[in-house]
Amino acid sequence: MKRKMIFLLVMVITVTLFVAGCGSSTNQSTGNNTDNNAGGASEEASITLKLGFSTNEEDPRAIAAKQFKEEVERNTNGSVEVQIYPSGQLGGDAALIEAMALDSGTVDIIITDASNFATYEPKMGISALPFQFASFEDAWKFMDSEIQAEVEELLLNHNMRVLAHYDNGFRCVTTSRIAIESPSDMKNLLIRTPENPVIMETMKSLGANPQPLAFSELYIALQQGTYDAQENPIPVIYNNKLYEVQSNLSITNHIYSGMCFTISDSTWSKMSDSQKAIVQEAATKSQAYNRELNKRQTEELLTKLSDAGMTIIEPDLTPFVEETKSVGENLKSLYGDLIDRVAEWQSNN
Repeated sequence: MKRKMIFLLVMVITVTLFVAGCGSSTNQSTGNNTDNNAGGASEEASITLKLGFSTNEEDPRAIAAKQFKEEVERNTNGSVEVQIYPSGQLGGDAALIEAMALDSGTVDIIITDASNFATYEPKMGISALPFQFASFEDAWKFMDSEIQAEVEELLLNHNMRVLAHYDNGFRCVTTSRIAIESPSDMKNLLIRTPENPVIMETMKSLGANPQPLAFSELYIALQQGTYDAQENPIPVIYNNKLYEVQSNLSITNHIYSGMCFTISDSTWSKMSDSQKAIVQEAATKSQAYNRELNKRQTEELLTKLSDAGMTIIEPDLTPFVEETKSVGENLKSLYGDLIDRVAEWQSNN
């Protein structure tokens, strides 16, 4: 009997210790899960941003985009990765804008001329009216103005959110045969333009025959003689070696090309507040870097284009200004009171 009592006592103690051990193990495991869950909640979801544009990696927009990438990835500790696709790898300017508007997922950020968005929102062409700005600084001031911001708000209806303004410079005409010294030299000139209503209307007002073509196809088209001419800012002409297939450069400076650094609004909504703040700050910093770089290249590369064999023409721009005055009037039905507001803004600035 005594042995039975001892045996039962040992069994009770053993079972008690076993149950207590299981309970402790369970509590400890639950505690670890709680800690892990808390840690997971504090970690931000990773996201990859595909950034595309039409020009090559030598272009100031590409160089500034690399700075943007480094800044974002460093300050988000890698939770936001930026993949850069230059040279129209994801499509030309028109295709990139369409992909973003359709929320196709092909691209998350695009860098292209503000007026290229006019195919979706006509008022976006207001910054590209001919001979509107006398200097880089004047143009930058307008791109950062309330008028431009008001117009860009309309892009949100098309899944596009502008974060910053890059600089593409003042557009100039290059030709393979006739040198452009006056508007009469432009008559019936088959000239490549982007699919941009303001630029095309400007070329028509000068008597030219504008035909749109993706930038990625431009070099070959000029090489084969499909087009007589094209128009682009000096850094674009040099960095993409258009001097190899064009012999004359006329400093017409007919349109300022301010670019919009634009993110898909649906992509924007997927980021945390802290990620958004970092992306916005990096875009703003890269804007300042791009502008100064593009201005410097515009000044420096003209000599290099001459050294490369191009004939540089500096025509009297007065007749060009006169011939293009009709552009604003022809587009007034699209812009409403914007033209008058811009004129007032210019008189006050």
